[in-house]
Amino acid sequence: MNEMIEIVPVQSKKQLAKFIDLPHDLYAKDPNYVPELFLGQQDMLSASKHPFYKHSEAQPFLAYKDGKLVGRVVAIWNRNHNAFNNVTEGQFGFFESINDQEVANRLLETAAEWVRKRGGNNIVGPVNLTTNDTCGLLIDGFDRPPMAMMPYNPPYYLDLITHAGYQKKVDLRAYLVTKANANQRSVVLLDKLEERLKRSGILLRQINLKDFANEAKKIKQVYNRAWDKNLGFVPMTDEEFNHTAKDLKTIVDPKYCIVAEKDNEVIGFALGIPNINEILIHIKRGRLLPFGIFKLLFGMKKIRTLRVLMLGVLEGYRKLGIEACLYGHIIKNSIPSGIEAAECSWMLDHNYNMNHAIEQINADLYKRYRLYEKAV
Repeated sequence: MNEMIEIVPVQSKKQLAKFIDLPHDLYAKDPNYVPELFLGQQDMLSASKHPFYKHSEAQPFLAYKDGKLVGRVVAIWNRNHNAFNNVTEGQFGFFESINDQEVANRLLETAAEWVRKRGGNNIVGPVNLTTNDTCGLLIDGFDRPPMAMMPYNPPYYLDLITHAGYQKKVDLRAYLVTKANANQRSVVLLDKLEERLKRSGILLRQINLKDFANEAKKIKQVYNRAWDKNLGFVPMTDEEFNHTAKDLKTIVDPKYCIVAEKDNEVIGFALGIPNINEILIHIKRGRLLPFGIFKLLFGMKKIRTLRVLMLGVLEGYRKLGIEACLYGHIIKNSIPSGIEAAECSWMLDHNYNMNHAIEQINADLYKRYRLYEKAV
């Protein structure tokens, strides 16, 4: 008897809840799996809640095999991405599946067909809404949990996606620097490097959380300009940036958010955040209520790892040592706080200058992610 696979578009709150909860069951026996917060996923996938949907659209789908929920995917049409990069392509994201090639094929083909109907000639993924969000398929480094806001998946996804006809578009790197192996050179030379920068009128300081709205506005301008040459980058709208900043504000520690200024204009910044995945891994099915909220609140002081998720310097100010100073400040500030390791992620494979700067502080390339593409 042939097994029947059915792909269903998500159209109700009940279906969306099933969509969000599926990974908890798929990864039930995986010790490295970190549940996403239900409320955060609900926000990203609700057109009425997230600013992405003011300019673009996305459609989640569920896969059933013989009546049992076995997979999911989101088809994405990002108009801002297409306009900025002068392309006509869609994305797929939030991909999960049992180890069944036919299920994966049906899910990915459904997403491709949805993109095709909107005039797309290419599809890229995994991208969970935009490249400013979680993206990439883990292809190397399955031995430990992901850091905050980084993806995770079982090794068999690599075969599912490549056997569905997808090819490598680009690899993304994640580096780990530990307290034990960190090259203290950037800390030791910090004073000398800063003195040299000061002579050029460049100063470094911690973000001022009391003036968070203005600080975020300055950082947004650098973010949208410093990354504009990156593959697949799309500038955030004001609403998208404010939405993200509001979420991050609850966990931002000024010690790990450093800005570089010249003539009171921000020309570079680095943002490190406590790795809240150390707590989320213990929050069952991503539910903050009734007890998850207490785990989150009381666990923050026990976090021992960081993720440096943004570091950018405007083009005219690169290769002056600003990047080394930004890293140096974060390393210097993390040591008295009991931080034992930090991940720097993600970097494009071909971002040689940034990769070199990270390797100079003895960071190890310990995880690799991949974006795939396919003509549709």
